[in-house]
Amino acid sequence: MDTLQALQNFIRVVELGSFTAAAHEADVTQPTMSKIISKLEHELGVRLIKRSTTALVLTDEGRRLYDRTKGLLEEYTDTVAEVRGQTTQAVGKLVVAAPVGLGELRLNSLAIEFLTDYPEIELELVLSDRIVDLVEEGVDLAIRLSADLPPNVIARKLASSPRLLVAHSSYLETAPPLDDPEALSRHSYIRFGGIASLSQLEFVSGDKIVVVTPVGRYRINSSLALKQCFLAGVGLGTAPAWLVQDLIDDGSLVHLLPEWTLDSQPLYLVYPSRRYLPQRAMALIQFLCRRLPELPGFNAVNK
Repeated sequence: MDTLQALQNFIRVVELGSFTAAAHEADVTQPTMSKIISKLEHELGVRLIKRSTTALVLTDEGRRLYDRTKGLLEEYTDTVAEVRGQTTQAVGKLVVAAPVGLGELRLNSLAIEFLTDYPEIELELVLSDRIVDLVEEGVDLAIRLSADLPPNVIARKLASSPRLLVAHSSYLETAPPLDDPEALSRHSYIRFGGIASLSQLEFVSGDKIVVVTPVGRYRINSSLALKQCFLAGVGLGTAPAWLVQDLIDDGSLVHLLPEWTLDSQPLYLVYPSRRYLPQRAMALIQFLCRRLPELPGFNAVNK
């Protein structure tokens, strides 16, 4: 039995969540793939995967084997490439998780640019606003717009995006005057839903600090939908500059109370470990470290 190949097959079964998908990728039949894993279990003397008609569930032993073996096999692959003089080649598949709004508005074009630069890499961009478990879900890198980060990861803060108070001119035509932060209580405030920290706003101007609790009847947990609300003139609200700066620049939205500042939204690049990073992951990390701070509405973090 080729134990190394069996371990590689085991990793792919876990990551793809299916014997059939792993078999198709390896160009073998599903029964053949199942036999390979069964032989591996027999050789190790433990059950690795609990099989059912609907799902595959790792045993505790299977989870430990996956966690320990994945990095070792990637290091082995890179070592072989180095011996063969292929260290400059970045090949293989990468899975990247990112927030929905940022992904649709900014990251999709970056992904296409990266794939153009690295034609041997396959990239899957998974858009979700929840915090993903990188190891559990087979994610190589994640981009986060929050300091609320998963445990036991490497997190590099690359940039921040100023949070701005904005509204459409059609809303302002009939709304009460807004001369200072306290006046927000008289306005219809639209808030991004699901983030408790945004229920209060701390405005800073010089040595003055004003904390207000805006009121409004509508919350929505979608950045793009929040922007649509502003453009429709149904209320005012705060948004990171990466979402609205271009609309301010072209006059579609008005930046309100510009002499007051709010907390910025941080941007982090997150990955499981500094060790055992394959060449393809290193290539993407270097690309994102360079290009993410250059996106509209972001300020690079001083290093």
